Amino acid sequence: MPVGGDNAPTDSSRQSRKKKSLRHFRYRTTMASSSTGDGMSEAQTGKKSKKTKSQVDESELLTVPDGWKEPTFSRDDNPRGLLEESSFATLFPKYREAYLKECWPLVEKALGEAHIKASLDLIEGSITVGTTKKTFDPYAIVRARDLIKLLARSVPFEQAVRILQDDMACDIIKIGTMVRNRERFVKRRQRLIGPKGSTLKALELLTNCYVMVQGNTVSALGPFNGLKEVRKVVMDTMKNIHPIYNIKTLMIKRELSKDPDLRVQSWERFLPKFRHKNLAKRREPKKKSVKKEYTPFPPSQPESKVDQELSTGEFFLRESVKRRKKMEEIKVKQAEAMTKKQEERNKAFIPPKEKPLMKKSIKAPTEGKLDIEAFKEKVKKAKTKKLGAPPVNTAPPTSRVTTNKKKKNKG
Repeated sequence: MPVGGDNAPTDSSRQSRKKKSLRHFRYRTTMASSSTGDGMSEAQTGKKSKKTKSQVDESELLTVPDGWKEPTFSRDDNPRGLLEESSFATLFPKYREAYLKECWPLVEKALGEAHIKASLDLIEGSITVGTTKKTFDPYAIVRARDLIKLLARSVPFEQAVRILQDDMACDIIKIGTMVRNRERFVKRRQRLIGPKGSTLKALELLTNCYVMVQGNTVSALGPFNGLKEVRKVVMDTMKNIHPIYNIKTLMIKRELSKDPDLRVQSWERFLPKFRHKNLAKRREPKKKSVKKEYTPFPPSQPESKVDQELSTGEFFLRESVKRRKKMEEIKVKQAEAMTKKQEERNKAFIPPKEKPLMKKSIKAPTEGKLDIEAFKEKVKKAKTKKLGAPPVNTAPPTSRVTTNKKKKNKG
């Protein structure tokens, strides 16, 4: 027997190990050579595949085939269920209490199909949803959470139940803190709704979403692309951009999407570009205050009375001299005031300046010489004229003169 006992290695075992190692080495070398050959073939096939990919139209890759739907998540995908239970809770306002009481059996029935338990607490004003042992869909609890959020934000049950579908999502947009002024906030929120809800209805038709404006939030329910557009319109409206501009762009996009040739191209040339028009200019004040240059040093302190006396030298004078100076200054001021008062009193005795009388000047004749005959006739007319009497004709009519002569001749 060898020294090592029964467990000691023999010569036959050593030889068998050497044979195995040789086999492994040969196998590795053959695999390496085959891999190099395969690498060359893959590089050659890669070039061909690139050519074939480039030949495929990009539009075919981007489009979803008609009638395609994502397969539903069933119990066969997760037969063992969930490992742990999870729950969500949300509060609701008091005015929603009566409506939630009425529709609560329908809520329990809808959530029971996904094996999710729900509880309504009217004392605390809260709704709680949680998973059970039978729950197999891990995302069902998230949908249930969204359902109770929508019910708390005044969304009717008929619309809120759609969130349990696979292709539906929801978005709750908070608009309460976007505008500080309350009156301005109410006006912009009403602008989003529109007259008789026309703006909101147009937005729902273009985005295929249900939109509910309630209080300080806007609840939207629909597909993911539509929710993205709804959020953009709501945010722009609260930033004082009218929703009609966004609705117009959505209408143009809807028409462009029908054309298969334009799917790959950019739509910027077709979309309208709205610019802000500053119609009212800012009124500038009449008196413009000129700002002083900024200096890091503080202004110098005003001089005290003692400093002023020291600068003028009055501080070192005697009190008697100071009093005498003060009295002189007072007397000078009194004398000035007396003269002013005296001048005001004397103003009453000064006569006002009279305006000089304007004498009517006889107009000089235009010609250099005076017409004497015309002047004599004017004087004669003035003598014969009486005050208040009609003008007398100097030349009597010829008919009367002839009749008087005939009477004298007869006599």
